Amino acid sequence: MSTQHQDTTASGAAGGFFGTGGTLDRFFHITERGSTIGREIRGGFATFFAMSYIVVLNPLIIGASMDSTGHFLGGGTEPNLPAVAAATSLVSGILTILMGVVGNFPMAVSSSLGLSAFLTYGIVVLPGMTWADAMGLVVIEGVILLILVLTGFRAAIFNAVPGQLKTAISVGIGLFIALIGMMNAGFLSKGEGAALELGTGGFLFGWPVLIFLIALLGLFVMWSARVRGAILYSILGATALALIVEAIVGIGPKTGADGEIANPYGWGLTVPTLNQEWLSLPDLSLLGSFNLLGSWQHIGIVAASLAVFTLLLANFFDLLGTMVAISKEGDIVDADGEIPNSKRVMVADAFGAIGGGLGSMSSNSGFIESTVGVGEGARTGLANVMAGLMFLLTIVAAPLAAVIPTEAAAPTLVLVGFLMMQQVLRIDWADVEIAIPAFMTVVLMPFSYSITNGIGAGFISYVVIKVLRGKAPEVHPLMFVTAALFVVYFVSGPIQNALGS
Repeated sequence: MSTQHQDTTASGAAGGFFGTGGTLDRFFHITERGSTIGREIRGGFATFFAMSYIVVLNPLIIGASMDSTGHFLGGGTEPNLPAVAAATSLVSGILTILMGVVGNFPMAVSSSLGLSAFLTYGIVVLPGMTWADAMGLVVIEGVILLILVLTGFRAAIFNAVPGQLKTAISVGIGLFIALIGMMNAGFLSKGEGAALELGTGGFLFGWPVLIFLIALLGLFVMWSARVRGAILYSILGATALALIVEAIVGIGPKTGADGEIANPYGWGLTVPTLNQEWLSLPDLSLLGSFNLLGSWQHIGIVAASLAVFTLLLANFFDLLGTMVAISKEGDIVDADGEIPNSKRVMVADAFGAIGGGLGSMSSNSGFIESTVGVGEGARTGLANVMAGLMFLLTIVAAPLAAVIPTEAAAPTLVLVGFLMMQQVLRIDWADVEIAIPAFMTVVLMPFSYSITNGIGAGFISYVVIKVLRGKAPEVHPLMFVTAALFVVYFVSGPIQNALGS
């Protein structure tokens, strides 16, 4: 007995807190999922660097636009972008850590750009609406989302989706984020008389694009050579090169103070420079700036209900797509082929919507850029804890995120898009009854610049084909419900505009 006791003690000492079999390992199931603490930390860093642009971009979307009363977020007559950035960092950090601890899933959480844009250009411009009213709608949407999760309805819909449609969702997201990466880097842009064009005016020119191409090709070479840490090395290396080029050449930003293009060959969202005030007291005055029921009074019950429905549906299926993409990219499934702790992941995501509204940051949800961290080896919520801590660090060291230009992070999105695209082989393209809905799902995501639109097109076409082919019994009842909801979703904009006019 004494020998057995000594062996057990030694084993426990060897595991300790950080070692294999230790407390951290057991809590996050790191070894069980085939990962290591080192990979989780690298994955967390990679995820943060890939999505750190949100600290800069979210303020430009929701912080620089007035509501229908002529006020900016927070109620002032002038934009307060530092306050929006600080709140974005705080809320993103807390919710990302919450997702890691509660859901144990490597999916960072932050402000949904699509929903931020919807609030900015579709909600607060309605006569009588204020930013506080809009954030109240986000809180209500989050509460409804939480109820749907706790009642099992959200998981039921997730499980009702045919497996090959789930694969199509992942492939479509891959193309979508590759497109985002190329556009963020200026490799593709919106041209005159065409939806997209190469570079600026159809040509590649300028230091930022060159750095993107160098980083992209370097990442491709490192990945094909199976270099561990290739994604992180690519981001850090490209950032170092960008800092050197900016210090020597002085390129400057692409847009001027008025938001118009001042230098088409300049840096995108952030100018890489170390000449910044690194530590500053954060302005957290926006926290709690919401009016829970103000919208119902100002725009009416019907219009407010439509707004909540649109937020709900977009958030609902954005998470579905992101969860599928991350789980397939990292092969994070249990013995039954399902995502482990999926209900807890959905609960944490619902709190993301609630927390986003409470923090005046728009609805927060899982970020598809988390696939960058998964590509770096992340498989558990420990990566989230690391990414969340980095977000919290940017509250007092906001320039940390601003140092990394989008041109340095964009190559990782292109690579992850390629990796997710490889799953297209799992779709039976000879079976047109599933191949056509899969095709609609895949192409509509990048073409319409929306994950939700792609999912909706796939669901509707799947149900219509099955029904008109006399195979309605093959369709899960919940697919009929969601397809019908998507039909309403696609026409909710004109209906809402008619009610607001």
